[in-house]
Amino acid sequence: MKPTRIIILAVAVVAAGLAGLLAVRLAGDKGPELVETVIKREPTVKVLVSSENLPVGSRLNAKAMEWLPWPKDGVVEGFITADKRPEAITELEGAVVRMPMFKGEPLRAEKVADSSSRVMSSLLPAGKRAVATEISVSTGAGGFVLPNDRVDIIMVRENKDDGRYITENILNNIRVLAIDQQIQETEDGKKAVVGTTATLELTPDQAQVIAVSQQMAERLTLALRSVADSQEADTAAADYLLHGRDRKADVQVIKSGSIVKSTAATQAPAQ
Repeated sequence: MKPTRIIILAVAVVAAGLAGLLAVRLAGDKGPELVETVIKREPTVKVLVSSENLPVGSRLNAKAMEWLPWPKDGVVEGFITADKRPEAITELEGAVVRMPMFKGEPLRAEKVADSSSRVMSSLLPAGKRAVATEISVSTGAGGFVLPNDRVDIIMVRENKDDGRYITENILNNIRVLAIDQQIQETEDGKKAVVGTTATLELTPDQAQVIAVSQQMAERLTLALRSVADSQEADTAAADYLLHGRDRKADVQVIKSGSIVKSTAATQAPAQ
């Protein structure tokens, strides 16, 4: 081999070696990039929640409540926290559940009533009354009306003048508080409650309407409403059974289930 070629090959080998060495040094100077993952925990607050499903009318006890860590930013007004009420479990023991609660749901003051309250009176919202009416399988939707369902109240009465029967809705979208003395569904939630008395949640005016209608009709019919229709107003009533025009009360004479006389009497002004 000619000396010239040998020199060229030697130079090429040296150059390649120097290039490789330079690349290694440059990589060594930069070093591997280390990515550190920092997990920052969101501050939490202990919130009192139900540790089991609680139906309406049940009473709270130590097993039914527990403290659960809750994101501090997710705590809203009305939640019971360990910071503000550390003895809440002891304080609420025996309280009556006014609205259904599910496991893990935060307890709120408006969903429970004082332990000294009677069960039925504690279930009634302010301004409402509990009124009972007789029912049967035929007038109570075949026995499928359950506590907390919504019903329409239908009155059927006979017109003595022509012998015809008149039907009308006297109350709409009324909440059923209890069937007989049962204020909650059966444990499996499937069995119908066949009772003889339904206790309804009414306004004072509605209570008077149903009292009058019970005298006019032998029995009232409860028409079960769909859950999808429960948003309708529930304070309307058949006002003609109570009031006349110009704030005058109707004095009605009822005979054999029919209104035989109706006169208007001026109400005394409120003192």
